[in-house]
Amino acid sequence: MPKSRGRSGHKKGGRNGFKGETQASDDDLASEVLSHCSSASETASVPEEGNEAVNEQMAQEEAEDKLKECIDNTMGKSAKTRQNALESLKVAFSSKILSDFLVERRITLTDCLERCLKKGKSEEQAIAATVISLLCIQFGSCKEGEDVFKTLKSVLINIFTDKSASLAARHSCATALGICCYIAANEAEDLVSCLTCLESVFSASYIKGDGSVPSHNSQTQALHCNTLQSWSLLVTICPPSRIQKFLENHLPKLPGLLCSDNVTLRIAAGEAIALLFELARKSDQEFLYDNTDQLCEKLKALATDSNKYRAKNDRRKQRSIFRDVMHFIEDKECPEETIKFGIECLYIDTWVRRRVYDAFKEILGSGVRHHLQHNELLRDIFELGAPLMLDAAAIRANKISRFEKHLYNSAAFKARTKARSKVQLRDYSVDELWGGSPSLITGDENSVILALNPVQILKVAPSSRLHPQCRATVTCKKLNSMLWSLSMTYIAPPPTLRSLSLIQVKSVQGLQPSLLLRKPLQTGW
Repeated sequence: MPKSRGRSGHKKGGRNGFKGETQASDDDLASEVLSHCSSASETASVPEEGNEAVNEQMAQEEAEDKLKECIDNTMGKSAKTRQNALESLKVAFSSKILSDFLVERRITLTDCLERCLKKGKSEEQAIAATVISLLCIQFGSCKEGEDVFKTLKSVLINIFTDKSASLAARHSCATALGICCYIAANEAEDLVSCLTCLESVFSASYIKGDGSVPSHNSQTQALHCNTLQSWSLLVTICPPSRIQKFLENHLPKLPGLLCSDNVTLRIAAGEAIALLFELARKSDQEFLYDNTDQLCEKLKALATDSNKYRAKNDRRKQRSIFRDVMHFIEDKECPEETIKFGIECLYIDTWVRRRVYDAFKEILGSGVRHHLQHNELLRDIFELGAPLMLDAAAIRANKISRFEKHLYNSAAFKARTKARSKVQLRDYSVDELWGGSPSLITGDENSVILALNPVQILKVAPSSRLHPQCRATVTCKKLNSMLWSLSMTYIAPPPTLRSLSLIQVKSVQGLQPSLLLRKPLQTGW
């Protein structure tokens, strides 16, 4: 069916395959697959000179053989063997792009997953449903993804609506119905049937006709919360006519979930309300909700909730979310978030994009950033364009080293400590601190290294080229015992540079002063 956002078909090519070769026990299969994935990635990004093609091919062959073994083990007689194989597939699918490898094995893998859903027990069904979601993410909205969804949709619905099935399996099936339908539903009937199925479950938490709040255990509430989130995901691709029905049938009832004693269900309800408001205003800029004042009072109470019977973490998380929801409903201000991955950024500035990103982040886990970089489906959904083709040199040039990351985090932590302490800082001169001007050790177009005393050095990175003969006056401000802020005002060329600030003080007690000052440049300060 036509979707409310553009979505191109899944393109092949440019994907990294996986390969594996050695025999392994069922318990170690998941970790070994991930190890092969990591080694393949490292070989591709930093190849050894003279062995690039050979090493890459060997890594791919090893990882692919390991995945073939996992697929075969999903048909094993032992439940433990099948579960370990499913876990291995889950790790591989979430951490790498494997569409080219999986296209040739789609029918076999689909049959294996269907058997695990029908014949397996609670845990096996739950893992199999998660693998189905990841498989659809791998295939995208192309024919292979549609075939997987059509084949397994009825089985997922049967388990999800079966009250005798385990809550863990129903939980995973709810997620799979939302993700797979969002990606691969090509008919309006598929979307409507999934929405209706999800509504039938989470609506059990709505306030009853007599005004009483339904009583459910925590596991059932978690199921209702996950179901509501999957329903909200599918709402984002519904046509305006269907949105209007949701506004009539669900918007009056969703505020009742704000009274739930489960914090995740309250938050899911608040986000669903904000999502419906956003979609309603998109189709009708003059949209007005009759009970806006009453709704805002509830949101304000939750945003300022300080009741001691609620857990401290629950109160903190709840207050942040409901402040955002309340501001959006009252002032139409949506919270913004920036997700960094590689050298790119994803901007989350609407409730629709937030719901979609959260859904994929939940299922992909730590692999979401890799998929944002390389998965054409996610890049199409978030309008990121075609995947960037970066060579190994470009990747290394844009990668922050562990030491630089440590320095950045350390400086940020120190700055936070400084801001919180609210201690008046005193300006110090270089003479007062060290008894003389700092000695220049080395310098280039990117930075200069100053020796402040025998056990400390300071690295200053200007925003542009530093003239080799420039002169500057130096003043320092003490932030704490380990961190100093350096300010330099230039006296002689270049005139375009006025000041520098920063940035790190590094202890080098293991170095001798003579080593630091052995070959100073002929530049005075």
